[in-house]
Amino acid sequence: MDLYNTEDIAQNKLLILYILSVLQNKITNAELTELILDKGYMNYFALQQYIRELIESELIESVIDEELEKYGICEKGVVTLKLLENKIPDNIKNELENKFSSDKRIAVKDTEIISEYYKKENNQYTVNLKLVENEDVLFSIYLEVATEEQGKEICKTWKNNTESIYKEILTLLVKENI
Repeated sequence: MDLYNTEDIAQNKLLILYILSVLQNKITNAELTELILDKGYMNYFALQQYIRELIESELIESVIDEELEKYGICEKGVVTLKLLENKIPDNIKNELENKFSSDKRIAVKDTEIISEYYKKENNQYTVNLKLVENEDVLFSIYLEVATEEQGKEICKTWKNNTESIYKEILTLLVKENI
């Protein structure tokens, strides 16, 4: 592999990190693929390979949200991007920032109920349940579960009963000892 290809690969991976960073919301593979292919930044097969390599390197994460696999940037990815962001051409960064600032699908909701789960290295799953209001996290809890089915069921229960679960947890936490 020559130097040009190595630099090109690094720049493409940084571009994926940059997109995930600018979005600030998790994005599906289809959305990311459409964006990158529409702009002609790289081909489909290279993109899929880079995504897997970034996940394996723990620079991005893959989570299941509403039964869709979505990608987000990890802290390690943020640090890497800060160190190497200057390797991404300014015209590409400006083009992406303009697209995202005018993109209506990134609108902020008043209240969001978030439930997601992802597989860990030890074949267990981590479930994250959140209640977000006006971009402020009111409640967030992480649970370790043994199976994907348990993760799905907990996410479904949270989505369908958020208010009552949240109230019950608050009641239990602020209950005075008698």
